[in-house]
Amino acid sequence: MSVPQLLRHPWTVFLGRRSIRLLLSLAAVLTASFAMVRLIPGDPVRAALGVDAAPDLVAARRHALGLDTPFLSQYRHYLGGLLHGDLGTSLITGTPVAELVRGRLPATLEIAGLAFLATLAVALPGGLLAAVRTRDGRRPRTELVFTVATAAVAGVPDFVLATGLTALLAVGLRLLPVAGATGAESFVLPVLALALAPTAVLLRIVRVEALKVLDEDYLRTARSKRLSRARRYLCHAAPNTAAAALTVAGNLLPALIAGTVLVEKVFAWPGIGSAMAQSVVAQDYPVVQAVVLVLGTAVLLAGLLVDVLLAVLDPRSAIREM
Repeated sequence: MSVPQLLRHPWTVFLGRRSIRLLLSLAAVLTASFAMVRLIPGDPVRAALGVDAAPDLVAARRHALGLDTPFLSQYRHYLGGLLHGDLGTSLITGTPVAELVRGRLPATLEIAGLAFLATLAVALPGGLLAAVRTRDGRRPRTELVFTVATAAVAGVPDFVLATGLTALLAVGLRLLPVAGATGAESFVLPVLALALAPTAVLLRIVRVEALKVLDEDYLRTARSKRLSRARRYLCHAAPNTAAAALTVAGNLLPALIAGTVLVEKVFAWPGIGSAMAQSVVAQDYPVVQAVVLVLGTAVLLAGLLVDVLLAVLDPRSAIREM
């Protein structure tokens, strides 16, 4: 394949467009995080040194950190550091932020990844099963219970779920550890707190999409051929429902990843979410900026992965028409 043909190939065009959109989104996240963190009331240097610190010491510290320079100068300095892999130095501990991210990021990715997989594992078959059992107005009580339960769970904030799960399973029944990363069982509560609301939302969407698919002509043809129910649902209905489910799951990812900040705080989880919560209170600019950048990048990369999966799995996707 020649270079011009390669450049015009549908996959090249598709990935090129998505990459440009990813870079523009990253630039927006980077700029917004840098600007917004400086709108937090208070003086980060005074917070780090204490209220009794001498004014000369505060001024010298602000000068050393470059916080007494204009906003655009600080921004250029920050971008220059990023290009060299420097995320800055914590104002509170004095340690490089890159070390904090490397040490804490795996713990956050573990619970976020497990929560996302758990959401898909429950919502895809669960939504299809709910559609099969309630189609054509059958089992109205089951449909009512499903609708009320999923709506109730979907409307509860992550930190409320986290607190309730802790009170019930950890404090009340003493089945699981209250906080910390002490073993495999310590993952259960954070993952549940992150996954319950997205699972409820996705269950509703999958059921609606599955009801549409079950009325398609090819399902009627499959029934006329007397194919088994398992084959009809798993080989014909499920794949055609997966595309819509993946689209919705991709849209739920930002909220799921953002939810790690409060969930980690509740469960004292050693991830970057809890570090960010502490840093916002302490006005530790470099840590907050780094965590927002890392979480924003994770969301955007996950969205890109979902787009690629949809292009591969869905024959109706735009890439098929290029």
